[in-house]
Amino acid sequence: MTAPHTSPVIEISDLTKRYGESTTALSAVDLRVDRGEIVVLLGLSGSGKSTLLRHINGLETPTAGSVEVLGEPVSRLSGARLRGLRSRVGFIFQQFELVGELTVLENVLSGALGALRGPRLGLFSYPGALKRKALGHLDRVGLLDRAYQRADTLSGGQQQRVAIARALMQDPEVLLADEPVASLDPESSSQVMALIREIAAADGLTVVCSLHQVDLAISWADRIVGLRHGAVVLDTPADGLSRAEVMEIYGRVATPTDELEAVDRELRAGLQPRAQEEFVS
Repeated sequence: MTAPHTSPVIEISDLTKRYGESTTALSAVDLRVDRGEIVVLLGLSGSGKSTLLRHINGLETPTAGSVEVLGEPVSRLSGARLRGLRSRVGFIFQQFELVGELTVLENVLSGALGALRGPRLGLFSYPGALKRKALGHLDRVGLLDRAYQRADTLSGGQQQRVAIARALMQDPEVLLADEPVASLDPESSSQVMALIREIAAADGLTVVCSLHQVDLAISWADRIVGLRHGAVVLDTPADGLSRAEVMEIYGRVATPTDELEAVDRELRAGLQPRAQEEFVS
């Protein structure tokens, strides 16, 4: 008996994005992501990882091609329909994007603002049910005891956990993460990525995440998608994939041996490679 066809959560066809006449950020990208998959985008700065994520969330409009998310044609949406789609797609940023002078709990509650009418000032302006929900998410990320602490007093790893809890307030079906551990130490990076995977498994989330750390990507992802100069050059399951195979993404653009070794060292250290800096990240 034939298995029923499952529609992808994300389906990208022939996606191209150009800025002006000289900069091509994405070139004929095809990508399908099924429900519950955890996909990592790898590539040097300028390879198109962030641009691809912004197209999935409707923050960029394609020059050519199509992007469908949760059955919706993203580039053709506007107004309430686009806001409705974005409410189902959580986003975790590299620099956390918290309001430092607000409490941890208020920052988490801000993730629900899209579902509320009018501005909110202070904890008392949020419904009790939302506050209980926010406290529950803080408990999930291990920060319930920091709920009333200023966000800017937390460590980097703790702030990223707050950002994860904030994204969960949307009850997302898709979670996008743009270099979520780039500014964290290796131990905090592993803890944050393990937490995202744990939550994704528990909630049935589909995750697309850009990373620089090759070893972390191999150990964490279900699938690795490599980008170079805006084009997909690798798309394969992470299971059984060697580090040397993944480094081919970088090796073909960093042809001199000493340059490749420098990139490799930076990737191991979790730093942003200096080689191949381009206009679009």
